[in-house]
Amino acid sequence: MKKTSVQMLLFLTIIASLLSCSSSDGGGTDDGGGPVTAYPTNLVATGTPVGVTTETPNGDGTGVVNFTATANNITGGYLFTMPGGEEIQSTNGTLQYQFREPGVNSYTVLVKAYGINNSTVTGSVVINVNYETHLLWSDEFNTGTEPSASNWNRETGAGGWGNNEVQYYTTSATNSYIEDGMLHIKLKKENFSGSQYTSARLNSAGKFEFTYGRVEVRAKLPTGGGTWPAIWMLGANYGSAGWPGCGEYDIMEQVGNDPGKVLGTLHHPGHFGANGSSGNTMVPDCSSEFHVYATDWSPTSLKFYVDDNLFFTFPNNPGIPFGHDFFLILNVAMGGNFGGTVDPNFVESAMDIDYVRVYQ
Repeated sequence: MKKTSVQMLLFLTIIASLLSCSSSDGGGTDDGGGPVTAYPTNLVATGTPVGVTTETPNGDGTGVVNFTATANNITGGYLFTMPGGEEIQSTNGTLQYQFREPGVNSYTVLVKAYGINNSTVTGSVVINVNYETHLLWSDEFNTGTEPSASNWNRETGAGGWGNNEVQYYTTSATNSYIEDGMLHIKLKKENFSGSQYTSARLNSAGKFEFTYGRVEVRAKLPTGGGTWPAIWMLGANYGSAGWPGCGEYDIMEQVGNDPGKVLGTLHHPGHFGANGSSGNTMVPDCSSEFHVYATDWSPTSLKFYVDDNLFFTFPNNPGIPFGHDFFLILNVAMGGNFGGTVDPNFVESAMDIDYVRVYQ
């Protein structure tokens, strides 16, 4: 198939600092016969998605782009700055980079070339890139009667790890079980090990961890004052970095004391707890109907959806802890700092999960 040469030419914005003339090795002579410094000029950059053809003008879906930059009088190489702030140096002006935002997206990449005395010439190149996702991991909950031990750990304990929750997480099949092709996480009013309520919390730590991709969870949420269901992720370096240094990625949270309000929240240094980076949307029937709660996670952004309706976007960058492996967590809490006052008439309710799918 004939390939088209799709190259986006660079906007040139020369900001070379014209320093005072000096006796350097730069070429040229001024009108008085003295030496002049040769500063970088004529910066030209191109970006070509891998797999470009007449039928796939935005690339083959891998998201990989080959960049090339050239300029005159370069002594210090080139610097490429990606959306989100990631900086990559190149001595010869060539770079291969993968964009991981699902679908066809437009990106602006800044390019800077360095000359003598740290002088520069800069510009930007705009390129459209296609990135197609493929199913990386899933649990459809179609087999067995208990959560797969290959996919999930059942956590145990009370207090909610500092959240002052009033339930006790158990390994009991009455709190987490497979039935009718679904995972059920059931919160119950019952005395157990000093707590008045029991529930379950499952995580994929050590079994499935990943960096970047799309997560989709089809679920119906519990109901009742004090209930606090969550579909979320925690940085796999939690043991060494602690919280919130590891990053917490709440794909979906909802509290029974605020019916229909669904939140997506990020916890990271400087923004955690009640000061987390958060957005919300109304899903009035979230406790009576199934909905797909999803996120798109890439080096440049973190996006939150309900039924493919985007409700919150947060820019990603190397300065926040969302560029490494995370693991999945599914749980239903009761009361605590966020769940609030518990309805004294509550007996039991469950979060029903049809599937968990991760695309990359």
